[in-house]
Amino acid sequence: MTQDRLQSILDYLKNHNLATVDDLVKVTGASAATIRRDLIKLNNDGTVYRVHGSVTLNNSVRQPTTSEKVGQHHEAKIRIANEAVKLVNSGNSLILDAGTTTIELARKLNNIPLKVITSDLNIGMLLSDNQNVSVVITGGELDSSSQSCIGEIARNVLSRLHPDYAFISCNAWDIKYGITAPTSDKANFKHDLIESGACTVLLADSSKYGKSQLFSVADIRDIDVIITDNNLPESVAEQIRSLGIKLILA
Repeated sequence: MTQDRLQSILDYLKNHNLATVDDLVKVTGASAATIRRDLIKLNNDGTVYRVHGSVTLNNSVRQPTTSEKVGQHHEAKIRIANEAVKLVNSGNSLILDAGTTTIELARKLNNIPLKVITSDLNIGMLLSDNQNVSVVITGGELDSSSQSCIGEIARNVLSRLHPDYAFISCNAWDIKYGITAPTSDKANFKHDLIESGACTVLLADSSKYGKSQLFSVADIRDIDVIITDNNLPESVAEQIRSLGIKLILA
C-alpha cells in the first residue's frame, strides 16, 4: 500500500511538476499527516525537494555509473560469475540484466552456444564478436548511468520472451524488503525480467545485502537461486535456505 501511494505521488509530480500536500491528499486519498511522512521519506532519499510550500521531483539525483561501479568488490563479482556460469548449458537461452556482475558472467560465456538477451549495451558489445552466442538487445530508452535500455519498449520485448534463465543484478537486496531499485523504470523492468525466466538467478555481492531503495522489484521468494560471496552472515544464509531458495556462496 505504501509503495503504491509513493508511486502515485511520483506519477503526479512527473505530470504536474509541483504539488502541495492538499494536491496529493486528493490524488491518493491518504491523510495529510500520511502524505507529510511520505514526503519526508522522499526528501530524505533525495527523490523530491521542497519549493515554497510545494514539492517537486529532484531530477538531478545522480546514480553511480557502470565505470564507477566496475572496480567495487571486483573479486567477489568474479567469483559469483564463476559459479553462475556453471548453471549454463549449451543451447540455453539467457537474459542478462544490466550490471557489473552480469558483465563478468558475460565474459565467461565464450565457448558455449547460447541465445542471450540483454538490455546492457556493454554486454551486447562484449558478446558481439562471439560466434557461439546469438545476441538480442531489447532496445528502449537509454539509461546513461547503467548504459542499458529501460522503459516501455524494453518491457514489451521482455513480455514476448521466456528464456531458460534470467540472471538479475541489483543495488540492494534484503529478506524483508526483497529486491529494490532506485527508480520506478528500473524496478518495473527488473520485475518483468524476473517474471520472464523459467529459472531466476540473483547475482549480488554481500555488500548490497541489508540495503533497500525506494522502489520494490520483487519479493526475495520470487528468486529461485541466489549467488553471492561468502561474506554473507551465516544467520542470513540460514534464513534464505529456510525459504526454499537455493543459495550458492562463492
